[in-house]
Amino acid sequence: MPKIKSNRAARKRFSKTATGKIKRNRAYHGHLLTSKSRKRKRKLRGTTLVNPRDSRRIRRMLPGSD
Repeated sequence: MPKIKSNRAARKRFSKTATGKIKRNRAYHGHLLTSKSRKRKRKLRGTTLVNPRDSRRIRRMLPGSD
């Protein structure tokens, strides 16, 4: 039986933590940054965890990372 291909877009956007949770980058940090406050831009730099409700859907797109 052939290997299942992972979704390449998802592979580039998400990564797993040591405990198996899914990590993502925050949105709204790509352009139009002059109107956003310094504090807001600083918060957007970091990563955060995917909501548990969405993580099942994302795990299905990343079969090789189990």
